[in-house]
Amino acid sequence: MYVGNHISIRNGYYEAAKTAHRIGASAFQYFPKNPRSLKVKDFDREDARQCASFCKEHDIKTIAHTPYPTKLIPEDINDEELIIASIKNDLEIAEACGSIGIVVHFGTTKKLEIIEGYQKMIEMLDRILMDWDGNTLLLIENNAGAGTDMGITFEEMVQVRKLSDYPEKIGFCFDTCHAYASGIWDGDNWGELEAKGLELEYFTHLKAIHFNNSKYPFGARKDRHANIISGHISKEQWLTFLERAFMKDIPVILETPNDDPNIHEKEIQIIKQWISTTKK
Repeated sequence: MYVGNHISIRNGYYEAAKTAHRIGASAFQYFPKNPRSLKVKDFDREDARQCASFCKEHDIKTIAHTPYPTKLIPEDINDEELIIASIKNDLEIAEACGSIGIVVHFGTTKKLEIIEGYQKMIEMLDRILMDWDGNTLLLIENNAGAGTDMGITFEEMVQVRKLSDYPEKIGFCFDTCHAYASGIWDGDNWGELEAKGLELEYFTHLKAIHFNNSKYPFGARKDRHANIISGHISKEQWLTFLERAFMKDIPVILETPNDDPNIHEKEIQIIKQWISTTKK
């Protein structure tokens, strides 16, 4: 299993890869550009190439995360071209870095009827992917349910992918905190949820996991990540999750608070210990 955390690219993609290796991570996530901007980035291709080469040499898997303003259902039609250009730019950067995919949150809308929102999201996906010929996938992440019922279930993820003209260019990222907060995973019903995912072939296209505990109780509909041993999801529930067959070869990425020095390094070691426990 590949385990790591989100790492800053303040000093470049290659330095981020070396940082991951130094702290014992076998995977990491990064923002391909300024996380608060949709401005297209003229990136350093040699730096990206070195990142890809280093990760291949050290067997490190990477994913990118689109900037915070990225929306698959734009509130303003005038933002559509800006968002499309930004996501295409993210795909290009991630491809140069040798990454599996770029994570983007499932779309939400307060202006459109829900069915119109799904239609707009699928239209946006098709416009983004129609001329994308790289290996890097667009990875749709489940929502926490904060202010919306959209993007919570496996059924929605799978259906949106199927209705796109380019399903082969789309995969999924599963966020544990979001699943817990939204009310689909209570920590003890993983067998039932896994059966549904297998039936729908969700796991066939699952390419990354955001491994986050929840600061708030089950079903609170609040997207607040907690460190893996300090939230509402227990160690026993984590162990049940980690022992599942679908986890093999999928990068497990921490997006937990980093208030304490070296906390992610410590959490990576804890997860590795848990994984070794599940194999006994």
